[in-house]
Amino acid sequence: MERPNEMKKIKIAVIALLASILIAPLAFAAQETAPLFPDIPPGALGGLGYKTLKCDLHMHTVFSDGDVWPTVRVDEAVREGLDAVAIADHIEYQPHKEDVPTNFNRSFEIAAEPAGKKGILLIKGAEITRDTPPGHFNAIFLDDVKPLDTNDLPDAVKAANDQNAFIFWNHPGWKPDKKGWFDIHTTLYQNKWLHGIEVANGEDYYADAHKWCLEKNLTMLGNSDIHAPSLITETTPDNHRTMTLVFAKEKTPEALKEALAEGRTAVWCKNQLIGKEDFLDAIFKASVKVGDIQRKGRRTFNLQIVNNCALNIELQRLGDIGPAELLLPAMGTAVVQARLAKGAKRLELSYIAQNLLIAPENGLPVKLTALVQQAQQNKPARRA
Repeated sequence: MERPNEMKKIKIAVIALLASILIAPLAFAAQETAPLFPDIPPGALGGLGYKTLKCDLHMHTVFSDGDVWPTVRVDEAVREGLDAVAIADHIEYQPHKEDVPTNFNRSFEIAAEPAGKKGILLIKGAEITRDTPPGHFNAIFLDDVKPLDTNDLPDAVKAANDQNAFIFWNHPGWKPDKKGWFDIHTTLYQNKWLHGIEVANGEDYYADAHKWCLEKNLTMLGNSDIHAPSLITETTPDNHRTMTLVFAKEKTPEALKEALAEGRTAVWCKNQLIGKEDFLDAIFKASVKVGDIQRKGRRTFNLQIVNNCALNIELQRLGDIGPAELLLPAMGTAVVQARLAKGAKRLELSYIAQNLLIAPENGLPVKLTALVQQAQQNKPARRA
């Protein structure tokens, strides 16, 4: 027969085990952190300021060839700090149809209520699926997916445009032996039926797509194209889904659509931001600030440079002042020593942000400026 003290210990152990099981989901939820990219302040980009919305506009569920129920995509979006998502199940490719009846609008209908309750903007979308070339195209902001179920690609794209949808070309380089801009793409572009291109899909960056967007003034997007369950438990600079940063006037579907139509985006893929120079310059200036300045000698200063975004920014010196290479850690601070030119009243450090791509293989030129009058004298400590 067990003693009362032993029974008490067993009960406590059981209670602790049950508590750990119950608390685990809460601990998991506590790890839900948003990848922080600051909003764009008034005056930048010639506007009154923009919210930086973190978006994944290309995801799949069991209603095409995905492996999860639509509500799972909402939970993942909350956990990974997204603001807006679009479930874009394939129209023509329905491998689960024996178990999940074809219903083009159903994934949106299932996810809409939980998305609304959890603060996620859910956009109705679909993927028009053809062999490559011409490839796959996402249509988002749809009213009804059914009219897009046609045999002819231009007819499907026109049907989406008739609903005032936003249409972009998916993963244009996923088949390297068949990639390229073809006559069908010219037709869609000239008819104003093509509004953007994925310059990144999953972990793949497409330099040609980046170039086409610059040449043709098309909106740049980056999405996960996720099919399996997401295994990301916490978004970090080194472990995050590919996403589109959309600079919108407010967090509403209407403002999101307007920003996409105007091309106000940047793409976060691995440890790089991809976009047009104006938008990358705006996000850099909103994120990076010169903090404390300390005088170390007559013309030598230490500068604290603060990086308030979730990207480790890699800088390569252009001028003569400052270290040749500089890493600004995500959500962190770097201390830089620089020597002031004779007679100058401010330090100006010129760099290329190598992983902020304004064009293929071209980083963003940036300047870090500090007025030396703000510097504090580094005084030696007094002896006791």
